[in-house]
Amino acid sequence: MASGSTNNNWERIQMGVKNTERLIGQKDYNSAMIKARQTMEFMVRMLSERSGSMSDRDLKEMIDMLYRSRRITKNTCDRFHKIRMIGNKAAHEGDNSASNANLALQLLSQEFSTFSDEYRNRRRSSPQRGSSQRSSSRRSSSQNRRRRSARRRRGMAPADLMRLLLPVAGILVILLVVFFLVRLLKPKPDETSTTSPTTTAESVPMHTEVPTVFETTPPAEPSTETAPLVYVTTDVLNVRSAPSTEGTRLGKLNSGVTVNYVRAENSEWAVILYDGQEAYVASQYLTTRAPAPQ
Repeated sequence: MASGSTNNNWERIQMGVKNTERLIGQKDYNSAMIKARQTMEFMVRMLSERSGSMSDRDLKEMIDMLYRSRRITKNTCDRFHKIRMIGNKAAHEGDNSASNANLALQLLSQEFSTFSDEYRNRRRSSPQRGSSQRSSSRRSSSQNRRRRSARRRRGMAPADLMRLLLPVAGILVILLVVFFLVRLLKPKPDETSTTSPTTTAESVPMHTEVPTVFETTPPAEPSTETAPLVYVTTDVLNVRSAPSTEGTRLGKLNSGVTVNYVRAENSEWAVILYDGQEAYVASQYLTTRAPAPQ
């Protein structure tokens, strides 16, 4: 944006704020609200041109675009929209309320103060000529490139040094390993000279007689096998399917009947063969006796 155009817009903004105050003093509130909206629009278009965005859009879109690009704060965005809506109401609906006019002037004055401070700071910091600004920018860019290049070269030096040192370190490690292996595998001379004669003299004694041992097998003792006992009932017994009185009763044995005893299930029940299958009877009603001689 040219310097003359910027100065013209700045003068319009200053005059717009003064005219808004003058119209309110004349109680022409409707014209004051419309003037406040026009003045705010000059401010928005100047900010849009500075940020490089399109300045020919709708006023609402330009305000939102400035906020999205962080050219204005949320509070400034809200004040701009409020001035815009007050001015639209005055222009389209004929609003002539003093409260809305004073509110529009108050919001405009706040933003004008912020805008004027920024405008003065930009004029102080801006160079006198555009060519000197561009040359300064080019010099700064060239210096930045040289700094980055120097940092890259300095950053690569340790890596190059490591690449040079790694082969040398590898050779040293291999030599150390070989040296220690040779030391471990080489026998000591004093041990070989002192231990060999002693070992030879003591390893195999001469003229050693081995006594002969004759083993005698003891005579076999006659085997005496005990005949199995016979188990007989001492009372009438119930034969059950489980070692419990709750087991199913499979049958009944009278007193004095010989049973085919299998084993003791526990301290209270014994296992017998009953009709070719295992069953259970109370062991307290069984007794043993020797089998009859054959």
